[in-house]
Amino acid sequence: MDEENRMYRVMLVEDDARLAELVTEYLSGYEFAVELVTRGDTALARFKELAPDIVILDLMLPGLDGMIVCRRIRDQSDVPILILTAREDSYDEVSGLEQGADDFVNKPVQPRVLLARLRALMRRTQAKSGVDARVLQFGALRIVTSDRSVVWRGQPCVLSNTEYKLLLVLAEAAGRVLSRDALLKKMRGIEFDGLDRSIDNCISKLRRKFDDADSEKIKTVWGEGYLFSPSAWN
Repeated sequence: MDEENRMYRVMLVEDDARLAELVTEYLSGYEFAVELVTRGDTALARFKELAPDIVILDLMLPGLDGMIVCRRIRDQSDVPILILTAREDSYDEVSGLEQGADDFVNKPVQPRVLLARLRALMRRTQAKSGVDARVLQFGALRIVTSDRSVVWRGQPCVLSNTEYKLLLVLAEAAGRVLSRDALLKKMRGIEFDGLDRSIDNCISKLRRKFDDADSEKIKTVWGEGYLFSPSAWN
């Protein structure tokens, strides 16, 4: 997939509803699909389910302190972690670096600054890896981008090139509705003409291969498009 068309999955761990809404709305206008988690004690389980490309982590969280969440995520993954801090001194920054954080943004958050920091983190991560080698895990579904393999309920799932591309685009934007126009642009660089049924046909094939007769895994949002439901892949 072209880098300019990539969607990066962000796990935002933040209990301030207004700030979370601001960040989600702003980043969703760019190349980031945001999944919100509001408690520290649920963040680790959601991290395993979502396999995000980057984590934005508040420190003052209900259930479990953000520093502990940071350390436990770092123990199991090299995913970039950006911490949101309300402190003006360097205490949080020093502590966060010791726990494995990669960058910091001070509150109140300026969305353009946050966007720039996220992009810088992703550039550094890609430069280190040199290849697209992500693993996307949703329940019993596992997508490994380095070799384009898909595992469903412990068994390899054979997909055509088109089916794989569509599944990956949907999974990268999990929880977010994508129109047919957006899907065609990301997959083939063309606009939807109102008649092209290739996306619908491919969705039907994916549903058959992943036992989704009730359309719970890949939802149809009438008048808008399709939504990959991250919690339905059991």
